[in-house]
Amino acid sequence: MLKCLKIIASISFVFFAGSAFCQGPNSVALPGLSVNFGQGVDLVDTLKILALFTIITLSPAILILCTSFTRIIVVLAFLRQALGTQNMPPNQLLVGLALFLTMFVMQPTGRAIYDQSIDPYLKKQITTQDALKGIETNLRLFMGKQIRKADIALFYDVTNTTYPATINDVPTHFMIPAFILSELKTSFQIGFLLYIPFLILDMVVASILMAMGMMMLPPVVVSLPFKLLLFVLVDGWQLVTGSILRSFN
Repeated sequence: MLKCLKIIASISFVFFAGSAFCQGPNSVALPGLSVNFGQGVDLVDTLKILALFTIITLSPAILILCTSFTRIIVVLAFLRQALGTQNMPPNQLLVGLALFLTMFVMQPTGRAIYDQSIDPYLKKQITTQDALKGIETNLRLFMGKQIRKADIALFYDVTNTTYPATINDVPTHFMIPAFILSELKTSFQIGFLLYIPFLILDMVVASILMAMGMMMLPPVVVSLPFKLLLFVLVDGWQLVTGSILRSFN
């Protein structure tokens, strides 16, 4: 876990960190950038600073949508709805579990990013552009294993462009939305399978209540304890977590 936190902190360092000071009293140095805030500020350097801060703003969304977090959090939300436990577990707990499961799934990709991009960058062996390119390459490698061809073809059909020969030729701005669509489809498929046993239990309870003439009693009130009992007996959290993790293999 400490290794995962170190990798995440290092990735954030690439996006955020820069040298704290420069030689001049009115200067600030950033990775690959140097801007003098005195007289004669270069407009190009100012635009580069603006682009850097734009990346900083979007980096949480990039790190979430380009990883396994989307599939995991959607499946956990479906599980809670299938159980009918309202806000239990609470959102904070589900998000926390999804984050740590994401760290587990992304550990090989994170290690490759650290070894090939972060560590050489911190040792000043590569430039900022090379480090960002290495991060993009490893994330593309992970996303490419999960993307469906139909989802990529959608964006090529919309733009009336020719489908590439290999997935390596797909540009990143096509790959990311296609990856999100693929993750949503997979998570909804898993969610459907999660609903089936609980739906059957609801139908059985509703039929028994109607046969007993207890039509005014909501079936959900009676079926909820049985759902929880079934979920505990089959060790549901382990089964669901195992299914999510195996779905990325």
